[in-house]
Amino acid sequence: MSAPTQEKPTTAGGNDFSLKAILPPLMAIIVGMIMVILDSTVVNNAIPKLVEYFNTDLKTIQWTVTGYTLALSAVIPLAGWMTDKFGSKQIFMVTIALFTIGSVLCGIAQTPEQLIIYRVIQGLGGGMVSPIGMAMVFKLAPPERRGSIMGVLGIPMLMAPAFGPVLSGWLVDSVSWHWIFIINLPIGIIAFILGYKYLPKSVRHKAPHLDVLGMCLAPIAFSMLAYGVSEGGTSWTSASTITGLAVGGIALIIFIFVELSQKEPLLELKVFRSSDFTRSIILTWIVQLALFGAMLIVPLYLQSVMHYTALETGWILMPQAIFAGIGMPISGRLFDKIGARPLAFGGLAAVSVALFILSGISVNTSLWVIILCICIMGLGMGFSMMPLNTHVLNSAPRNLVSRVTPLTTAAQQVVVSFAVAGLTGYLTSQITSYAASAGAGANPLNAVVQGYGDTFFLSACIATAGVVLTLILRKPKKLKEEGTAGGENPDPAMMMGH
Repeated sequence: MSAPTQEKPTTAGGNDFSLKAILPPLMAIIVGMIMVILDSTVVNNAIPKLVEYFNTDLKTIQWTVTGYTLALSAVIPLAGWMTDKFGSKQIFMVTIALFTIGSVLCGIAQTPEQLIIYRVIQGLGGGMVSPIGMAMVFKLAPPERRGSIMGVLGIPMLMAPAFGPVLSGWLVDSVSWHWIFIINLPIGIIAFILGYKYLPKSVRHKAPHLDVLGMCLAPIAFSMLAYGVSEGGTSWTSASTITGLAVGGIALIIFIFVELSQKEPLLELKVFRSSDFTRSIILTWIVQLALFGAMLIVPLYLQSVMHYTALETGWILMPQAIFAGIGMPISGRLFDKIGARPLAFGGLAAVSVALFILSGISVNTSLWVIILCICIMGLGMGFSMMPLNTHVLNSAPRNLVSRVTPLTTAAQQVVVSFAVAGLTGYLTSQITSYAASAGAGANPLNAVVQGYGDTFFLSACIATAGVVLTLILRKPKKLKEEGTAGGENPDPAMMMGH
């Protein structure tokens, strides 16, 4: 497939480029992306309120997160095909509109089932916003200025995770949980207007073959596996658990065979033939399992056990994002000098220590101990995630690099959905078990705290397994360059076109 033509907002070539020239379209992209990034951080802090409002249980409400992430994973691989077929500007605006409509529907949901369905609609819109937005930014700026432009884009992307829980807490406490979704309406309208007015017209290209069978099998496989994992937290021998895992497993096996037989698959699974790639991406999944599950459990504990308000919880969680933001640029500089293994080892070791400390939590544990653990987890995340993600790209065969980003991004959302479903199911099961064994006269709070301790311990064990696996990481072998002229890496702006 031919590469899209570069669309440069200059009048006389790259030498006349100025940030002011692309600021209006850049703002359209930033507003759209920050809306989606914020939404992924605000819901975790509101889950206790949603459980209370809908008078339901955690296992049900967690599907507002799991359903959303699974919807993201379903549409991310389609972004390239959609932009080739209909144009990046058109699809960007459609996804912004769909995400905004989904947000409003979430804000007026009357039942937990409605909220879960509307969150899936949100995810179907939000999944394409970031990859298409990033590709458009690369096209707007000339190659020699892309680093500085991506730096501008990175500021709100780092700020959103830090302030998302605080904004969520303020809205939940001072207004209503409905507004964590409805607030996206004015933001979405602004992003849509800016995009319509300022985004450059995009050139359509001949779209590659669409892997329809893979597109149908992937959501069935991953959603049923997530359901099976969630139910397994209660009982691994129940009919619902066995059904979910069996249906999901069969669909996954068929999906793998279909993808390996396609010339233009939905997800390029041939990259797993590289042992270096397989090692690094499995390690990345372990980090995500340990971290993202714990990131949901911590705000639950702060609100349900320690009785902090949602706003107070948001402020308590902020240091995690700040320390992750501190660790990322430092690990970026060190990566070029010492590689991924020591950074991943140190980062995951820090996460493991923090989670093991949290596993010993009690009703008398000081808040400052929890904040310290949150800071250590954030720093460990900053030191491990960026080097591992870069190592994944470096270890992929050169001719498949452009196909790796959709695979890794979609897989991340699937892993997050498994982490949320699995840990919340396990948490609920442990609390129920301790409460039953304690008897009628015991303090029910002790059973709750013990359940959280066990869940943190499970996360710590997962992170420790990751520490051990970092020892088998190695510098990727020099692979034969195929499919790229002169052995050069493909332009990241073109990655959306595959």
